[in-house]
Amino acid sequence: MTAPLQALLFDVDGTLADTEDAHRQAFNQAFRDFGFDWTWDMQLYTRLLTVTGGRARIRHFLETTDRQALLRDNPDDWIATLHKRKTDLYVNALNAGGIPLRPGVRRLLLAARDQGIRLAIATTTTPVNVQALIENTLGAAALDWFDAIGAGDCVENLKPAPDVYLWVLDKLGLPPAACLALEDSKNGLTAARAAGVKTVITYCPYTAGHDFSGAVAVVDGLGEPGRPPHIRLGDRHGKTCVDMELLCRWHGDRGVAI
Repeated sequence: MTAPLQALLFDVDGTLADTEDAHRQAFNQAFRDFGFDWTWDMQLYTRLLTVTGGRARIRHFLETTDRQALLRDNPDDWIATLHKRKTDLYVNALNAGGIPLRPGVRRLLLAARDQGIRLAIATTTTPVNVQALIENTLGAAALDWFDAIGAGDCVENLKPAPDVYLWVLDKLGLPPAACLALEDSKNGLTAARAAGVKTVITYCPYTAGHDFSGAVAVVDGLGEPGRPPHIRLGDRHGKTCVDMELLCRWHGDRGVAI
């Protein structure tokens, strides 16, 4: 028998908001600021998103396209400095109000709180990115809506490793069967399932082509009343948007083994 749903665990980038293009543009500006002629277009960045963590993403890019750059003194140090510049640029974009939440996210968060469903974040992005997104879309007080915020600094191994989900589950004091994860990528799905958490995918343009085998549902967004999402996998149960009732139904659905 499936345990009652007690908590929703949200990824951030691509799930709460379509942030990936803002990240890409911030990387490109940081490269220019440091005098590099690298440019990450959408096609390249889609491939690079298979690597979690901004610094690891930069290093992977250099290992595959510009190994000469890694021969510079202290590559870990200057990659970290470059990534910090990128983060500052991204946070500036958030503070300018240019990155809204995805449709249905605010509605779902409020509905979960009204129904006593706990909220948490399980992401690989930096804490400052999480804070800036929440404060600039929901307000600073909304940080307290989340009983646990697991970010890239909480664990050593990033997604697809399950570490951040295990960390969040420990903070919540809940078993995996009482939770449902919302993710947008294969790495996120792999991490959540490895932690034993059923997962709903709300894919974004950068992750639409990922393999989402094992998800309990796959949709192109949460939708809003009158603006239904496209459901690639999962029973709509007569709903025109993803709401708490539908999430509870998906959480209880059998037929997808963890």
